[in-house]
Amino acid sequence: MNDLFHTEAWEKAWKDESDARLLEMKRNGVDPTRSFDPKARTFDEQSFSEEGRKRTRRIMDWLAGQGVRFDGSSILDIGAATGVFAVPFAERGARVTAIETSPPQIELLERNVAGFPTGQVKIVPEPFEAIDVQAVGWIQAFDLVFASMCPVIHNWESVEKVLSCARRFCYISMPASAAEHSLVHEVWPLVADQPYQTKHTDMGYLQHLLYLKGYAYEALITRETKTKELSREAALQEAMTWLGHRRLPADDRTRNIITDYLEHAYPSGNVVVHEGGRFGKVLIRLQDQRMYAREI
Repeated sequence: MNDLFHTEAWEKAWKDESDARLLEMKRNGVDPTRSFDPKARTFDEQSFSEEGRKRTRRIMDWLAGQGVRFDGSSILDIGAATGVFAVPFAERGARVTAIETSPPQIELLERNVAGFPTGQVKIVPEPFEAIDVQAVGWIQAFDLVFASMCPVIHNWESVEKVLSCARRFCYISMPASAAEHSLVHEVWPLVADQPYQTKHTDMGYLQHLLYLKGYAYEALITRETKTKELSREAALQEAMTWLGHRRLPADDRTRNIITDYLEHAYPSGNVVVHEGGRFGKVLIRLQDQRMYAREI
């Protein structure tokens, strides 16, 4: 009970959990900073589809409803991917600094922002962790710092660095529960010899520490799901990647178990997968900390 209100205990717990997770992922050959490389083109197509743009607008409209203004503002987009938010930020008149390190995503990002005036969207192909924000003049330099589902946020120290760049608002989103994947739930007992168990996520650490440290913020947690159909080969590769992220060995034994399961459970060769989960969004207010809702 004493640790419930001690920031040091929460900071240490978050760091220890994050360090253990990253170490295990590296042991299994998973690089979280490059895991989206093979999916860059598919991700780009989905993000800029009609449904993808609707999802983006919903988040931006939520931000606008809390007082965030885009026209004429400066925005730091950390982990910009192919421009899923950098592009609509610029379309609404913002000046955007987009940080992205994945080569295939940078290539698509450059294509997607090519139509804007020179300098409106600046691409920084460096890891945020490696940037000296003091030296480059980013301390409180941006009206909004935006980090959506970004692996940069993995402990309180990383949150402080992100916050240091924001002048008015800072937006952070991340999973609010372990990601759900129907095929992984099916094969987990076969691979791990135990039932699938839901794990805590970083969202709990983030919100509790923001509360303990006296920040003013708005939080929103939603549930998002989708269904897709994969070939057995694609389903096998996806399951292996997911299990690697969850600290199970992505070895020949695991591959053989999943292959056998898919052949017996999905004789047609088509695997229907349901995936999604709960996702958290936090908007931190660094200037006007009062309740604010845009008047319609």
